[in-house]
Amino acid sequence: MKSAKELDSVDRKILQELVRDCKRSYRTLAKDLGMSPAAIIERIRRLEEGGHILGYGVRLDYLKLGVEFMAVVEISMNGKDILAVERRIAKLPHVAAVWDTTGEYDAIAILMCKSRGDLSETVKKILAMDDVEKTNTNIVLNIVKRLTEFDAV
Repeated sequence: MKSAKELDSVDRKILQELVRDCKRSYRTLAKDLGMSPAAIIERIRRLEEGGHILGYGVRLDYLKLGVEFMAVVEISMNGKDILAVERRIAKLPHVAAVWDTTGEYDAIAILMCKSRGDLSETVKKILAMDDVEKTNTNIVLNIVKRLTEFDAV
């Protein structure tokens, strides 16, 4: 598998274009990049097999889907198996992501809830877990940029 340093400028441009719009046909992508469809297909296949591309998806407008409350929850733990606690948190409804972190807090959870009640219940479930010492919840007011829009490859 190629490391990030071994990707050439064409591989990086392909990845950037796929992040921007992965729904384009190979033919359109090839035309946009000035390459043949066969070359694009082969490069994308290698990027997939090398683990650089993990999958494809859609960007959803969660507000239109009824998600009114988004929060970033910082979690401090006092146990020895922090990863096990993080895996339990990840299985809770309304938990969109869990990151193992350094700093004042051991983990960060991203919650996406349709109601304030769902948010309150989820934070309380996290707090009730063994080895969770405290949480700090930050409500998201606006989304300026999404992780799915990050294309600095």
